[in-house]
Amino acid sequence: MAVSRTADWSQQALPGMLDDLRMIVELETHSYDKAKLDTGLDTIRSWAAERLGAPDAEVRHRAETHGDVLELTYRGTAAGEVLLLCHYDTVWPTGTTAVWPFTEADGKVSGPGAFDMKLGLVQSVWALRGLRELGLPHPSVKFLFNGDEEIGSPFSRPLIEAASEGTLANLVFEAAVDGKLKTARKGVGLFDVTVTGVEAHAGLDPYKGASAVHALAEVVTQVAAAGSREHGTTVNVGTISGGTGRNVTAGQATCGIDVRVAEPSEMDRIDAVFAGLKASDPRVTVSVTGEWNRPPMTTNPPSAALLDRARAVAKELGWTLEDAAVGGASDGNFVSALGRPVLDGMGAVGGGAHARHEHVVVADIPHRTALTIGLITDLA
Repeated sequence: MAVSRTADWSQQALPGMLDDLRMIVELETHSYDKAKLDTGLDTIRSWAAERLGAPDAEVRHRAETHGDVLELTYRGTAAGEVLLLCHYDTVWPTGTTAVWPFTEADGKVSGPGAFDMKLGLVQSVWALRGLRELGLPHPSVKFLFNGDEEIGSPFSRPLIEAASEGTLANLVFEAAVDGKLKTARKGVGLFDVTVTGVEAHAGLDPYKGASAVHALAEVVTQVAAAGSREHGTTVNVGTISGGTGRNVTAGQATCGIDVRVAEPSEMDRIDAVFAGLKASDPRVTVSVTGEWNRPPMTTNPPSAALLDRARAVAKELGWTLEDAAVGGASDGNFVSALGRPVLDGMGAVGGGAHARHEHVVVADIPHRTALTIGLITDLA
């Protein structure tokens, strides 16, 4: 049976995948280290060619300050194309591996970016290798490796949107949540509010000034009240700064805000809240800058059908595949907002994203790889 062959092949491939994961983790590809990102992508390109052979088509999109985007296409044996989305950047600054090296112990692997999401990158390449070695029918496969996902994909977003057009499926190799696929993610907005007041001596002229700090306190209260548990909207004022001295009525103050929305309509409501912000002192002005970084990811009809396929494949492999909604965002948000079929969380099972206890569970690596192989061949 193809299913048993897929499972057996994935288990036998595990040592090779772990060796490759070590190599990819040790590359160190911090989102803000352009030189390391470029070197890392060079290595990833060479490694992919070693595992799969030369691609049938290749495009490298050069970025000035962010990580480049690499698209590698391998022709399939059936009609259509599947897009595999993998980011190679991490939140970990260069030098982290010196104090936190790649480690395998107690059935887990840890290291900077192992969970988010370098194992997913490794699994995606090995899944195509499995399809080819097993001689299974499959559509063409396009890999898109981007190096700016952790900072909102400002360079790669239009490339992702273009690459996902007309595909049979778009698979995002972000980590799973307790083994579950991620079928809904919140949209993210990043905003800064600046309040400008009138400076004065706090002792000599206490009533001539208009405090930006005091006004910002009023504004923060208005912003925080915009959250809605009912609609899945959270508003977090994460940073505040302002003023120049204790004895100076503050002339300026700012705050940084993170907004998460589960429903697209909430974006308009939050925009209206920001547009209406004001202080009680008419001498104070309030301005808002920023934008919506990612739209919400919802389970559109094509994605629901794709999830059904994935569940059927998992059932054939002998386990139950569940899905979940999460508060974080990914590149899958862009694809979902366009009404295209997408499944997220195809990557690692483990935990600790962006934390020093980041890890992957080794025993689950073959299962997730077999799932990808089975789903892609099912699309043929």
